[in-house]
Amino acid sequence: MVRANRPWRLVPGLSKALAAALATGAIATVNSTVWSLAQALSTPRLVIATVGSLAIMIGWLIVDAQLWHHPSKISPEARQKARLYNTSTIVTVGIGVLVCYIGLMVINFLWALFILNDRVFASLTRSPLGAADYVTLAWFVASVATVGGALGSGLESDEAIRATAYSKREQERRRTLENDHADQRVT
Repeated sequence: MVRANRPWRLVPGLSKALAAALATGAIATVNSTVWSLAQALSTPRLVIATVGSLAIMIGWLIVDAQLWHHPSKISPEARQKARLYNTSTIVTVGIGVLVCYIGLMVINFLWALFILNDRVFASLTRSPLGAADYVTLAWFVASVATVGGALGSGLESDEAIRATAYSKREQERRRTLENDHADQRVT
């Protein structure tokens, strides 16, 4: 199911979220407070920032676009199908968001290489700018930018998010289930 959904399509399909993430990353990269924060963060805290930002983006996309499947029947079989559909949704959106995160990290690293000045950085952080600083800054900024992208995804229509998160077949299956569920409520 995940492969059929083609999670890598999520990145270009969410143009408003991507624009918000890129803008957030560009601004954060030139912010001296972000430089100081990135230098002060330990690796475990950077990992927590990464996991947290990914979880926020995945959760926001699923909740905002109503991608979560609720079983129309209370039977164990219906609940099992709902678990399967929801698991595939989480994995599909998770892979797409992870691809976006890695892309943001690379773009922010290249942006930092281009824009940062050794002397300005050293005068504000009181330490020289080294290779590890570029990597740490790009890593931290990717987390900040991912949260910015989550906010930007709110500008996307639910249909656009569903179209990028699901294959045509999965979209049709979900529409059929929703119609069946609506018919059951009427009767």
